[in-house]
Amino acid sequence: MPLDKTYFVRRIPNVYLISRQTLGADVGLQRFFLLALFGLVAQLIDGSLGMAYGLTSTTLLLAAGLVPAVASASVHLAEVGTTLASGTAHWKLGNTDWKAVRWLALPGGVGAFAGATLLSNVDGEAARPWISLFLVVLGAYVLVRFAFLGGSVQVRAGSLRMPLLVPLGLAAGFLDAVGGGGWGPISTPTLLASGRMAPRKVIGTVDTSEFVVALCASVGFLISLDFSVFALPVVGALLLGGVVAAPIAAWLVRWLHPRILGAAVGGLIVLTNGRTLLNSIGLEGNPQLAAYGALIAVWCIAIAVVVRAIRLERHQTVAAAV
Repeated sequence: MPLDKTYFVRRIPNVYLISRQTLGADVGLQRFFLLALFGLVAQLIDGSLGMAYGLTSTTLLLAAGLVPAVASASVHLAEVGTTLASGTAHWKLGNTDWKAVRWLALPGGVGAFAGATLLSNVDGEAARPWISLFLVVLGAYVLVRFAFLGGSVQVRAGSLRMPLLVPLGLAAGFLDAVGGGGWGPISTPTLLASGRMAPRKVIGTVDTSEFVVALCASVGFLISLDFSVFALPVVGALLLGGVVAAPIAAWLVRWLHPRILGAAVGGLIVLTNGRTLLNSIGLEGNPQLAAYGALIAVWCIAIAVVVRAIRLERHQTVAAAV
């Protein structure tokens, strides 16, 4: 049964109140620009890495106290606009494999619709720890991939086939809708690891396919949730921030190494969602501080490993040139 605002008031009144204050029609200018900043930061990361817009936006919205379903719905509604612009740009630049888009996007849309329907019909507070766990896992994967695995893949001749694309799209779309992000972190590394497509084609294909995923997830949320729990100001703010950040991200990627951004966003996602997990298992006080200290230490080590690897790579390039 679709959820209406009385469900949120009855089951999680405090979170609903926070969500309405943050997202409702009475959103103040300060809150609007804060949400736009969330969208700007997320698009800066996504524009530089080709992933993590949904992960970053959802993490920031959950940290602000939003219900998981409302946070994910808002992010996906905003992504309908950002992915359309991104997909159009990739198409014009010749970065899109339309055959792969077809077999990736259609199952992805089905999975996203199913994930949105599931998330909309569960208790938001009960879902919050599980969503945070999913985001922590993805954040840890992004951190490890960019900090310790190098983020580079050998590309060989060949083409991607339906047996890989269909289940990948279905799973990535479902997890993307449930977690508010994950399409890029799941699809992009998988396609890169296959070694059957050039990196620019992978990013263009995944970004173009994401429009269908965001659209289907949004339709699922709109059908399953009472429209009164949606606040269009947050969608507009995220979209505005993303549009402003798009050209900045294109400039940023020219001088800031993507491995540094990957390690930074991975650690940020783990730290932010780790707090929810620690609270859900009752870990408080000194043990929680110790756990946080360990996470920060790992994050710092990862950044140091990345910086050292980049310096070594540049020294080798200079030596080869000499």
